[in-house]
Amino acid sequence: MDLRIFTEPQQGATYDTLLTVAKATEDLGFDAFFRSDHYLKMGDVDGLPGPTDAWITLAGLARETRHIRLGTLMTAATFRLPGVLAIQVAQVDQMSGGRVELGLGAGWFAEEHAAYGIPFPKEKFGRLEEQLEIVTGLWATDADRTFDFQGEYYQLKDSPALPKPAQAKIPVLIGGHGATRTPRLAARYADEFNMPFSSVQDTERQFGRVRAAAEKAGRAPGAITYSNALVVCVGKDDQEVARRAAAIGREVDELKENGLAGTPAEVVEKIGRYAEIGSTRLYLQVLDLHDLDHLELISAQVQSQLP
Repeated sequence: MDLRIFTEPQQGATYDTLLTVAKATEDLGFDAFFRSDHYLKMGDVDGLPGPTDAWITLAGLARETRHIRLGTLMTAATFRLPGVLAIQVAQVDQMSGGRVELGLGAGWFAEEHAAYGIPFPKEKFGRLEEQLEIVTGLWATDADRTFDFQGEYYQLKDSPALPKPAQAKIPVLIGGHGATRTPRLAARYADEFNMPFSSVQDTERQFGRVRAAAEKAGRAPGAITYSNALVVCVGKDDQEVARRAAAIGREVDELKENGLAGTPAEVVEKIGRYAEIGSTRLYLQVLDLHDLDHLELISAQVQSQLP
């Protein structure tokens, strides 16, 4: 089971804070540092000093880390034109020496679009599908060929399809709860399917849909990595769990129900339940980015107990 650290900087974080967490992620032996791609805070937080851009952040971290993977859960297709996105991600992959992964979703948070003047189209899923085809198509085009695309939402003509990423294939992550279109897109484009903030039962149901869609598309279901994103709140005892829950404005019982919360033994047991239904990677949503002791505890007493 891979454990990855997943941050939500729109809730309030500077680049320096994210760099500190990313370096701790690397030093403590976690597999990757991922971040959300949002421009507006959510809930009862001040969000100060304000949003940071996901791909600018990852570009910086690409030069200041050595071996952890870097990526987004999820970049919104509404934020960037697909050709520009392909250039940005390929460049950050080059800067990192081939450690980047792209999580790409349709976009959903209308208020952040309004706040920063970003168009929020009604038909978002069709745009996501075209973006996936364009981004992966640009990267896969031979260096001596050009790329053309004629879609409903995007058109490209005689693109040199440059730059190329350092990796032969940048892993693409697709996720979500949709029962039909999401599994179909994952079957076609995803190297990894991520189920965010869901129970073991709901995860098992959605993983089954993705596997069925892959089979229908003529793809081996096992060619896709299956993962979850879950909030994490671990303490060496009940008092420490309660303190960490209070620090992020959550209740312990709710966290235990909907995330990975409790003592290390409790969290290891729940991780095992996700592993049993096929999840091989967990994105641990860390909401208190100043509590590095939390990461140390997870590394020492949770990660060390996982196969």
